[in-house]
Amino acid sequence: MDETQAAETAFAEAIVELADTLRPEHDVIDTMDRLVAAATAVTPAVDAGIVLADAQGALRVVASTSERAAEVEEAQLGADEGPCLEAYRSAAPVESTRLDAERDRWPRFVELAEQSGFRAVYAVPLTLRGHHLGAVGIFFDRPEALDDRSAALVQAMAQVATIAVVQQRTIAEHADLAAQLQRALDARVLIEQAKGLVASRHGISIDAAYQLLRGQARREQRRLRDLAEELVNGHLAL
Repeated sequence: MDETQAAETAFAEAIVELADTLRPEHDVIDTMDRLVAAATAVTPAVDAGIVLADAQGALRVVASTSERAAEVEEAQLGADEGPCLEAYRSAAPVESTRLDAERDRWPRFVELAEQSGFRAVYAVPLTLRGHHLGAVGIFFDRPEALDDRSAALVQAMAQVATIAVVQQRTIAEHADLAAQLQRALDARVLIEQAKGLVASRHGISIDAAYQLLRGQARREQRRLRDLAEELVNGHLAL
């Protein structure tokens, strides 16, 4: 199987998984987790992260494929500059094929991203009917231009994930959506705590601990939030 066929297979699998999150009982954290994993499966990207707006409109990191991706996403929010912020504010994709050429545009973000080993980035807004929810950023470890086909795949998956988050709500129900996103942010805190517990217990990295958590949740067909909550409260050993 060549790279194109592998990417198409990964895309098909991702769409099936994301479509499953359209069920009313879906969990935002699991939806976003599937999106970042899929984004790196269908493109040459090495990492991905997602930011969503909370009830007050402030962007927060809710999912990432690794700790370094989460840290870079947090850094751009702290610096108030970067591709995900621009994608969110403009409701349009933002691409930099060479981060070292963006020092004037995003001075602090570029410095932090390069320190983490990233050399290029592509960000896609999460929007629906003019309503901006956040953005997904995918990161490359070398100068990289995302081809039109890969960009279309990422945008298609982002759209399905956005629909899953909004479900069948209308913009008039914004208060309900904001509360849902706030619950997602609260769930991420639990997951971060659980990752720390698992990493400490097994003497492994945070990233490895996250893979253990995610694998356990999928094997048991449970929400990451629920698994993390049981671990943090001492009701489950992993």
